[in-house]
Amino acid sequence: MRGWRNAVQETAASKPLFLTIYATVILGTVVSSFYVFSAIYSPTASPTRSISSSWLLAPPLSQNGVSLSSNISQPSQHRSNKLRPIWEAPSRTSKMPRLKSFRLTKELVAQRAKDNVIIVTFGNFAFMDFILTWVKHLTDLGVSNLLVGAMDTKLLNALYWKGIPVFDMGSHISTDDVGWGSPIFHKMGRQKVLLINAILPFGFELLMCDTDMVWLKNPLPYLARYPDADILTSSDQVVPTVVDDRLADWKQVGAAYNIGIFHWRPTPPAKKLAKEWIDMLLADDRIWDQNGFNELVRRQTGPAFDDESGIFYSYDGNLKLGILPESIFCSGHTYFVQALHQQFRLQPYALHTTFQYAGTEGKRHRLREAMVFFDPPEYYDAPGGFLSFRPSISKSLLLDGEHNLESHFSLINYQMRQIRSALALASVLNRTLVMPPLWCRLDRLWFPHPGALLGSMTRQPFLCPLDHVFEYALVQVNVMLRDLPAEEFGPAINIREYSFLNNPFLPQRVRESWLDVQLCQEGTEDCHASSNTSRPGLLRFPKRSSEETDAFLGFTDKTREEKFRKRVKQYVGIWCCVENHIPGHIYYDMYWDEKPGWKPVPPKTPEDDHPPF
Repeated sequence: MRGWRNAVQETAASKPLFLTIYATVILGTVVSSFYVFSAIYSPTASPTRSISSSWLLAPPLSQNGVSLSSNISQPSQHRSNKLRPIWEAPSRTSKMPRLKSFRLTKELVAQRAKDNVIIVTFGNFAFMDFILTWVKHLTDLGVSNLLVGAMDTKLLNALYWKGIPVFDMGSHISTDDVGWGSPIFHKMGRQKVLLINAILPFGFELLMCDTDMVWLKNPLPYLARYPDADILTSSDQVVPTVVDDRLADWKQVGAAYNIGIFHWRPTPPAKKLAKEWIDMLLADDRIWDQNGFNELVRRQTGPAFDDESGIFYSYDGNLKLGILPESIFCSGHTYFVQALHQQFRLQPYALHTTFQYAGTEGKRHRLREAMVFFDPPEYYDAPGGFLSFRPSISKSLLLDGEHNLESHFSLINYQMRQIRSALALASVLNRTLVMPPLWCRLDRLWFPHPGALLGSMTRQPFLCPLDHVFEYALVQVNVMLRDLPAEEFGPAINIREYSFLNNPFLPQRVRESWLDVQLCQEGTEDCHASSNTSRPGLLRFPKRSSEETDAFLGFTDKTREEKFRKRVKQYVGIWCCVENHIPGHIYYDMYWDEKPGWKPVPPKTPEDDHPPF
């Protein structure tokens, strides 16, 4: 029997840290305070942190005012006796059902749907941790009418044995991370449109989601407020159009409609759009699914459906469309850069990791910064322990003068020099570095801008995501979160997000495992060099004046030091983009202070247009 994918295609065709501490530090160490956690605790997980051998049953989490405390081992709604609650894994003595039993059918959707609504995401094995995070947020919010489409059998097997409702998409996609914009990425996008065309004829409302987003509040009551809408979609709008929780003002939304979060009702206009959309994509594999959607629905924009709802007519003049508000159905910009929900005192429903610059690893890191990503216990139990430090930043660097290229790079370079020394300590001591909060005076985008988008509510300075600076922009991967060959670049230096020590999932034994260490000049009285950091306690490095040279690297082996330098030069990316200049990007330079007269300017010639490796 053919799977859902073939059927739809036929229809379309027919129409603790680097802490081995060397207490021999020369003058001018890091301009900051370092704190180190020892790694003396056992990695054994608590029994309360497992669901059928899964790590996802963690202590209740409350984040951003959103309660995530429901017991996910219990069914969150009444079900038939035949339906196993989410997270209740099958017996390990049972056999894996045959693949055909995982086909997407109307009966399967009916089993999981509630109030005729089904929530769906899909992906391959490379995104399993995103999918588990997505599911856990929903079940912690008491939402269980969900399904996950598996694009490979490895993911299907893994989700089944974790008790996640899963169906086979028959896609035979690679289990690896395919990368944004790649041919396989575009193929995955077409799978989404095929899936919409498969589910709408079943007669259910469909809330379709990308896996790189999380739910922070139950969205179903909000969507139910607009029963007349055929489709409700998120957008890439960064300039706010409303200041409350109404639908966005469609007349002011100039950015693309984002199909990472959108809700479909099984109405004739919605089905007609879905059919024409898949026809368009199957006829031309060069069309990106989101561009195709925008091209179709923007054929007609307006008039308004009524005076109050914010719904308007689009597409063929019959489709009723609403745009979800940008402040509470957040993009990576409105959440991480502008923090619109905080400025408007609103509770966000969703967070989608768009507007970021470090590929899939950057998405993970942003969700970790927001403390909404669910990691296994070993993430909080790094071998060797952790090292953290608190930068010392003057008011003048943050606030004085205009917000321009010079003041932005002065602030970033000041922090970069401290982070560079912290990375050296982490490398020497074989510990994992907890990154500090990173402050920026200018925003980063893909196109020329004056430093902050006009009309946006970007505050300057602002706490910027790590990928704004520490990212190797030319290949669009975050090499700081990826290993480089030790033979060439020295040992890897693991990092954690700046909010790591505040994460509720951090074990208490880690919080209490501090060491207190005072740096001193070798040879002075009471200065005793030691590499012993196995005892619990606080490791505190004294603050230094910013005028002092941070000459400390902690290396006695010059070969290792050179490898370290080669590694950390790879960590930083670009700022983008200067107006009225091609190219408009400026490379960050980890060793800017070793180049007399260094200034933040874009490359002058094509020969200059390369990272400062």
